[in-house]
Amino acid sequence: MRFVFRRLLIAIPSLLIVSVFIFMLQHLAPGDPTYLVTGPVVSDEVYQRTRAQLGLDEPLPVQYWTFLSNVLRGDLGTSLLSKRPTLDLIVDRLPKTLAISLGAMALSYVVGMTAGVIAAIKRGSIWDVLVMGAATLGMAVPGFWLGLMLIMLFAVRLDWLPASGASTPRHFVLPILALGAGEAASIARVIRSSMLEALSGDYIRTARAKGLREGIVIVRHALRNALLPIISILGMQIGFLLTGAVIVETVFAFPGLGRLLIDSILNKDFPVVQGVLLVIGLMIVLGNLLADVIYRFVDPRIETI
Repeated sequence: MRFVFRRLLIAIPSLLIVSVFIFMLQHLAPGDPTYLVTGPVVSDEVYQRTRAQLGLDEPLPVQYWTFLSNVLRGDLGTSLLSKRPTLDLIVDRLPKTLAISLGAMALSYVVGMTAGVIAAIKRGSIWDVLVMGAATLGMAVPGFWLGLMLIMLFAVRLDWLPASGASTPRHFVLPILALGAGEAASIARVIRSSMLEALSGDYIRTARAKGLREGIVIVRHALRNALLPIISILGMQIGFLLTGAVIVETVFAFPGLGRLLIDSILNKDFPVVQGVLLVIGLMIVLGNLLADVIYRFVDPRIETI
């Protein structure tokens, strides 16, 4: 518990720094959000009154303190376009983004770990060459291009899966494939390297000398130690999946958090942009905290400060 508490204390400054950058987006972006409320043609009196209602006439430190105080109370502001609370919009979209992100993560770990282990135990064979070639290609292909190719193949030519929307489980398949392919390739490369290092250890030779079956040596001894690097990059993968979801959801017209972010940026709906970025930042920080806790649980000998 002391370790978790220490990590939480480290996470708080990170969240504060993220909140400062997100707050400044509204003031660094071109355009005046006041005109989104009043319209482009308005009298100076109405403009100044609306600007005061939005709190934009206050000094920046006062605006930031108001922004931070509202966030701590769970108030992320109101959309300038839909007039709905930003938190309600996020709550409506977040489950869909989490569904494809978690699905992509599960797919990437199952496929990536399986491929990486096969490549390691079949080192130098045709299987190793095929797996590493596919992994290199998977890391090089942009997610948006892969999404378009999946739409052309499975939605247009074969008509097996829908190309957009999120009304049925079938709508989640293509976004999960497009989002998880690159991460599976990355995991395959990491697990192969880790497995090769583990298989060359003295404890593996000792286990084999004791007469243990090869499957037990691979799973219980080599794979367990090879998992540590995978756990250490778990936090980064959560960040990659959430940011990748922004592009993938746009390609598939998927009504998730990423699509909400893009639409809000295009319409200069700053409260929604800030709210979505805050949620994504919070999830990335919590993902890194989770990775540290799992890493410590798997190997208690490792101290992480």
